[in-house]
Formats: sequence, structure tokens, C-alpha cells
Amino acid sequence: MADTKLPKEIFAVEVTNHELLKLAYDSYLANARLSSATTKQRGEVSGGGKKPWKQKGTGRARFGSSRNPIWRGGGVVFGPRGNENYTKSLSKTAKRVAVKQALTLANEAKKVTIDDIKTTGKTAEVAKYLADNKLNRKVLVVVSEKTPELMRASNNIQNVLVVSANYLSVYHILNADHIVLSAKAVPVLESWLVGGKA
Repeated sequence: MADTKLPKEIFAVEVTNHELLKLAYDSYLANARLSSATTKQRGEVSGGGKKPWKQKGTGRARFGSSRNPIWRGGGVVFGPRGNENYTKSLSKTAKRVAVKQALTLANEAKKVTIDDIKTTGKTAEVAKYLADNKLNRKVLVVVSEKTPELMRASNNIQNVLVVSANYLSVYHILNADHIVLSAKAVPVLESWLVGGKA
């Protein structure tokens, strides 16, 4: 384990309520959402060129097209068109505060550990590290910079996610059961969350 201490400005802030955390969590999911669902309007559905029955004399209601939205197989009214914007904006200041609150809660729950995972790129090395430290659930590894060796060694382990400190989000923190923070990632977090550098 490294001797680096966790800065209080990040890991011991006051969390008065969880509204900002909820907003940041929802914002992450909303910004990742794809607007891929599309429906056809009555003018885009095939068929319906012929009038179903004559206008008068049948006793039934008049109809001009079988593609009418109230008919089965007809168009869809007010359905998704594939151009919806689901993104939610969050200011940089609010995002930093939310990340600090999430890290504080994780630290209070004793989920945060400062340590460097050393690997030559072999999955067995990371798996052994996790087994030795009894990290058998969702593990978030926060590093100052991703290395090809660490990525290659951790990509095939299901419950391990490697994230650069600059791209840490409330979603990643709250979903993790264990957070392994490298010693070099701490000053990066301080520069971003305390110093205000993006």
C-alpha cells in the first residue's frame, strides 16, 4: 500500500443532501442515451392508397386510408423520430462538487484504497492482486494515465473498470464496490477538483 494520504478537500467534504449526486448520476446516463428509436407517421407507412370502402351507403364511418393512426398497421402519432435530445447539462463547478461528494461517501464507506497495480500486461497478475486483496466485486481502478499494459491485463476481467482521474464520474464512483486509487492519480484529482483545471 502507498503512503499517500487522501486530501480532505476531496475525500472529506460536507454532503448535506444527495440531490446533486442524483442529478450528476442521471446526467451521465442521459448523455450516454442514444435516440435510435423511430416510428413511421401515416405518410411513411406502406399501403393505404385505395379508399377502404366507398364514402356513402355502407352504414359504416367514412374512411379515406387504412394507414390512419387509429387503424391497426397505421401510422404512429407523436412517436419518437430519432432526433430527440436527451442530454442534461451540468456546470463544471457542480460536476466537481458532485464528484467530491461521491468520493467522500465512498471514503466514509471505506471503499477507497491507495495502491498501484503493477503489471506487465498479463491478466493473471491483476487477477492475483484482486484475489490477494479480496476485491471480488465491482472494482474501479483510478489512474493518472492509462497504460497499454494495465488495459491489456484488465480488459478481460469482468468486474474491473480502469478510468483516468480526469474522466472520473459520479456514476463510476457510486457503482463501484471498491476503488483502487493510484498514488499518481491523487495530485491529478487535486488539480482538477480543487485547483479547478479541466
